[in-house]
Amino acid sequence: MAGRRIPTGAAAGTLDRELADLPPERRWREWIRRIEAVLFASASPVARTDLARVVGQGVSVDLLVADLAAELEGRAVELARIGDGWMLRTRPAYAAAIRVAADVAGQGLDLSETELAVLAAIAYHQPITRDGLRQIFGSEIGRELIGRLAARELIAPGPRAPRRGAPYSFVTTDTFLTVFGLETLRDLPDPEQMQDSGLYGGGG
Repeated sequence: MAGRRIPTGAAAGTLDRELADLPPERRWREWIRRIEAVLFASASPVARTDLARVVGQGVSVDLLVADLAAELEGRAVELARIGDGWMLRTRPAYAAAIRVAADVAGQGLDLSETELAVLAAIAYHQPITRDGLRQIFGSEIGRELIGRLAARELIAPGPRAPRRGAPYSFVTTDTFLTVFGLETLRDLPDPEQMQDSGLYGGGG
């Protein structure tokens, strides 16, 4: 999945992207602030192509993002690469403080061990069908469980399996990456670590 898209239209047309009236240093600083504002306002990752809409033509978004990340060093908020985009998020070290201050402990994902195990299986074997999950766990995985994971936007329908009936497969989403603090699926823990945790039994 791509990062969140910035709406286009009349409002976008009134934005002075080039800032030609500003000296180079102030211009660069303003572009950084714009990217920071867009990321701060977004609850999901924002793609490079969309960040490019708020800065000068041909300006390197990667360099602007790198400068913003450097500015955030030592602060409670960090710039994270998630899939094909970036987002601002609180550093893990402050998660407990946020939960206490906002009293949101009961508003988390609240996944059962079975749901976590199925989610891990989908992450490691995607795209995978319910039949594939049954082969891993040795029992049928109910549609209700799959529905709960989909409702939390942790998984989404993948390509149909190339066999009779063409059943749907399932894949993880950018929300999955965000929730578990991953940049890409390559950052998943080693499967043996998951097995040692007792949350995921592996399988073929």
